[in-house]
Amino acid sequence: MVWRMPAETAPHERIWMAFPVEGVTLGDTAALREEGYAAWTAVATAVAARTPVAILVDPTEVARARRMLPGEVEIVEAPVDEYWMRDHGPTFVVDDETGRLGAVDWIFNGWGAPEWAQWQKSAGHARLIADAVGAEIVPSLLVNEGGGIHVDGEGTVLLTETVQLDPRRNRYADRARVEAEMARTLGATTAIWLPRGLTRDYDEFGTNGHVDIVATLASPGRLLLHDQRDPAHPDHAVTRELRELLAAQTDAAGRRLEIIDLPAPTTLRDDEGFVDWSYVNHLVTNDAVIACGFGEPAADAAAADILAGAYPGREVVTVDARPIFARGGGIHCITQQQHRLLTAGDAR
Repeated sequence: MVWRMPAETAPHERIWMAFPVEGVTLGDTAALREEGYAAWTAVATAVAARTPVAILVDPTEVARARRMLPGEVEIVEAPVDEYWMRDHGPTFVVDDETGRLGAVDWIFNGWGAPEWAQWQKSAGHARLIADAVGAEIVPSLLVNEGGGIHVDGEGTVLLTETVQLDPRRNRYADRARVEAEMARTLGATTAIWLPRGLTRDYDEFGTNGHVDIVATLASPGRLLLHDQRDPAHPDHAVTRELRELLAAQTDAAGRRLEIIDLPAPTTLRDDEGFVDWSYVNHLVTNDAVIACGFGEPAADAAAADILAGAYPGREVVTVDARPIFARGGGIHCITQQQHRLLTAGDAR
């Protein structure tokens, strides 16, 4: 098999999610827990109106999920501890020659095995979902998460040194080994390495630098980049450094990247410190972009306009992502696309 991960703009069969369960991430009060349940439900509802959604639900949460989720969302009962499907779910790939669907089963250790994470149940979600949809399992010995990669579907992959080369994840890895595994599993022949991610992502409950909150390849040769314009925020310096680095990169086809700045909202801090609120962390579905909203009408609208230009023909639907970011991620982090196998009439 020669596997290739299609671009996120390729047709989707469905979007996979996981429903929250009680624990440290969801919140320690009833109000916080309800806020978390409602946030995941809002994303599932927005997606399901446009693309089929299947959601893994722990047996302890089935009644709540049935009460909160719209009827068109498919509930799949399964053990759940973490519920960031981008990270512990399968990374779907295709074999263009045979038409086979594959599912990369990365090793998941809760973003570097922090003391607070509980991942023993969710580490099995990739195989569970692959079996459910009849995908061929593509095993990997690399500790990795779906939020740690972005591809253009044509051989380019974005990576972060502090993720794939994190000694808490891959103690003996180096760039060459990681790139070889990306070529084998994703069909990526050109890796573009970011030296780091956003500041908040290095806090206790962060991922140590996931790329999907910083940059994404909206289309081959075009990159959306988080742009923190306020010098009072430490990410101002970070995003300037990343922009300079990325502007000098070429993709798998030899194109110099066109960088489209996606300005951050104006809010700088929450109760925990500097925020990493990012419009980059959106989900592209078949005919829509599910965008993060941050309660700032002007900034949210400006981001929606940029996203509409980056993904022509798709409706931009904004969902309040502040409760998700308060728990460690965004809309892209809690969703995972299952690619639809292409027919002769489809474009990649």
